Amino acid sequence: MTGAHQWLDARFGEIRPKAVAALTRYFRDVDLAEEAFAAGCVRALKSWPEKGQPDDPFAWLLTVARNIGRDILRRRARPVTDEAFVFPADPPEDISIETLDARGLRDDVLRLLFICCHPALPPQDQSALALRIVAGLSVEEIARAFLIRPRAMEQRITRAKRTIAQADIPFETPDLAERHKRMTAVSLMVYLLFNEGWSASSGDTQIKAPLCEEAIRLARLLLDLFPAISELMGLLALFLVQHSRRRARIDSNGGLVPLDAQDRTAWDRPMIAEAKALLEKALRHGSAGPYQIQAAIGLVHAAANAHEETDWPEIERLYAALYALEPTPVVRLNHASAVAKVRGPQAALDMIDPLAAELDTYRWYHAARGAFLFELKDYAAAKQAFERTVSLGPTDQENHFLGQKIAACEKYLV
Repeated sequence: MTGAHQWLDARFGEIRPKAVAALTRYFRDVDLAEEAFAAGCVRALKSWPEKGQPDDPFAWLLTVARNIGRDILRRRARPVTDEAFVFPADPPEDISIETLDARGLRDDVLRLLFICCHPALPPQDQSALALRIVAGLSVEEIARAFLIRPRAMEQRITRAKRTIAQADIPFETPDLAERHKRMTAVSLMVYLLFNEGWSASSGDTQIKAPLCEEAIRLARLLLDLFPAISELMGLLALFLVQHSRRRARIDSNGGLVPLDAQDRTAWDRPMIAEAKALLEKALRHGSAGPYQIQAAIGLVHAAANAHEETDWPEIERLYAALYALEPTPVVRLNHASAVAKVRGPQAALDMIDPLAAELDTYRWYHAARGAFLFELKDYAAAKQAFERTVSLGPTDQENHFLGQKIAACEKYLV
């Protein structure tokens, strides 16, 4: 892919959530919305490099995709709606819950997330569908995130789309009570959207900032809708404290900068302060949930002026609390990374060895294992672990970083 096409691809990724959501509202057909948007992007790849980017790329793509979709419907001999196509706009920052309800939750992306989280779909299908439609992840990327084979993930997404089509699921905003029932699932979808933006599944971009910013925007909308739910405060606090480090994660050459080497003066302190205030407010509501605990972990990192000053015992305690609430292999792996700082790499290795079968296709498992083995001076085993990580399709920046780790192992093996 050329540099120009890489830039355009990033631009399409930024536009995609709102465009596909708006097209889904217009056509009442998820597959058609995706097909029309993809075709619109192909048109843009031909037009924009020659004629220049339009003044409003979102409106241009939406109009072209709308017309393409209408043409597809005509060829299928299906009726085309004559209603006016209204470009959705961002709601103002100070929008109130009363205004949102009066508009029937007019934000199209949030509307589409509530549709994806319809109770007619199993939870795992809800997640897969939202990541495919809203985030635009490939089947392979979603499969990697869920630690299953691409073919199985493709079947899951196809089944979810078929369920929506056959069950006549309404493409309208559910009422407030129904929204409240689906809120946990929608929160998870927004969380997964942010995670993909913060640490891309694959490709040549480590951080997809537009996805992170879209997730933050959606988290703010959810908190406007449900201002008393402390886990939504924790969710937004988590996003803010993570995103505050965005400028320090990539160096001037585009390389990945690990947490212990980041320039902390480049961290966004106002964003951290907002996250801290949100979490303090959430904790006054009572017992902490998983998002609040993860936000607290991020804020412990943010409180240290240098990596060496990090309160690792507190982080280890917080991960233990998180694992008590969510006893998943990935949380256990993250807990082990904190244990390595408190009790040493061998203790961490002992924790993650039982996870080998479950996390064999999860690249961060092998990367962590390689780091622990390197600390133990088992350079041959560490090299094998890093090479296994490379085989699992890391991003270009991660690949470069892993190459440095492999070279460091080889230096000791000569």
